[in-house]
Amino acid sequence: MSTEVKPGIFLRPLGMEPPSDRELLCIFGTGDLGRSLGQRLLQTGYRVVYGSRRPHSCGPLPPGAQVLSHTEAAQLASLIFICVHREHYDFLETLAPQLKGKVFVDLSNNQKKDMYPDTNAEYLQRLVPGALVVKGLNTLSAWVLLNGPLAGKQVFLCGDSVEAKQVVRELATRLGLSVLDRGSLSAAREVEDFPLQLFPYWRLPLCIATGLTAFFFFYLLIRDVIYAYVEQDKDISFRIIASLANKVFPIVSLIMLSLCYLPGVMAAILQLYRGTKYSRFPDWLDRWMLCRKQLGLLALALAFLHVLYTFIIPIRYAVRHKLISTVVDEMKDNKSTLFYFDNTEAWATDSFFVLGIMGFFLYFLLGLTSLPSVGGSLSWREFTFVQSKLGHLTLIVCTAHGYIYGWNKFLKPSTYKWWTPPGYMLCLVMPSVVLVLKLLMVLPCVDRSLGRIRQGWERTGPEEGRASLRATTL
Repeated sequence: MSTEVKPGIFLRPLGMEPPSDRELLCIFGTGDLGRSLGQRLLQTGYRVVYGSRRPHSCGPLPPGAQVLSHTEAAQLASLIFICVHREHYDFLETLAPQLKGKVFVDLSNNQKKDMYPDTNAEYLQRLVPGALVVKGLNTLSAWVLLNGPLAGKQVFLCGDSVEAKQVVRELATRLGLSVLDRGSLSAAREVEDFPLQLFPYWRLPLCIATGLTAFFFFYLLIRDVIYAYVEQDKDISFRIIASLANKVFPIVSLIMLSLCYLPGVMAAILQLYRGTKYSRFPDWLDRWMLCRKQLGLLALALAFLHVLYTFIIPIRYAVRHKLISTVVDEMKDNKSTLFYFDNTEAWATDSFFVLGIMGFFLYFLLGLTSLPSVGGSLSWREFTFVQSKLGHLTLIVCTAHGYIYGWNKFLKPSTYKWWTPPGYMLCLVMPSVVLVLKLLMVLPCVDRSLGRIRQGWERTGPEEGRASLRATTL
């Protein structure tokens, strides 16, 4: 069964020539992945034929595509995409004569790592020894192929035939993809494991966020709730749900925001110490710098929770009960309490709230520019300005927000329950250190040296300098 090709507009990267004579490609598999891949290939200007076990009842296919039996479809095309699960590879053995010399692109993935002793691509090569198997494009989902932009998206290829990989590379380039060759087919295990990774760049930030949250939760639980029960015989355990959480979230958020900018300062110090930018950073620092975006997004999420919790405080039962009880007591005693207006306290309170609002607004801008659709529309200078200059401004505003919160409590003995500092005081240590180090980095003498190093200048020792001078003279 076949359908005629309908006229339409074919989309392809700018500057890329369309396939010559509308090359015919074959796809084995009419599921979601096969249909989405076929639709994208048709839009790029290729002709597509599907190979199916049931060509007369395989469901809806992209307009313009043909559907035939596996044998008939394999004979028409020199490049075949495998979009079926490994469990259904058996039919390929019977097609071995027709598949000799064909380029096979294996897009299959398994449900979990090490599910089979060998990779799908190696198994496929053994089933059809005459074919040229290339493992690749398996990191593209059906949804991305059908709806998402492919421009600049990186995919991986591996295979034993250089010519077959070149054919697949050219096709992927026409689709707008960026191709990275991982070598021979023995690298298929690594390529097949890429789609099975679960948030690889989120693990460290999530561990840090979870550890900090647990530490400060139990720390504040001891200082606020348990201290009140032991020393003052008060049961304020109801504060655990809202009040305690509303203290933990901003503390962890501010620390994680400072952790976004600390590795950059440490990298600058290392470059100044070594006198070159060409020396590799330690692995732990590399890993830290790669997950700064995730650290910032988690910090934004915790700041957002802090905002929501702050809004519900006035409507909590404990707050309303305390307010009503105060009014009722005054009415019973037929007296009123006079509150004297404290101008300093008014300034501190208003500044505290304004800095909090400004800090969250800047937080939101940083999170917004980290989205690919927004960050991709910015120039390099604009993106650097937002993530660096605006990021440090956010850290300054949020740190000032914390300092104003405890401006009149630092020297009070009652602040240190059981000789322990309050949580907000602990959370100010990290951002304060980062800001002081950053201030040192922007000093003219330091910034000038760092700028020269990042432009390629290298500091040489006395022996290296003399050797370089002799070589230059000769």
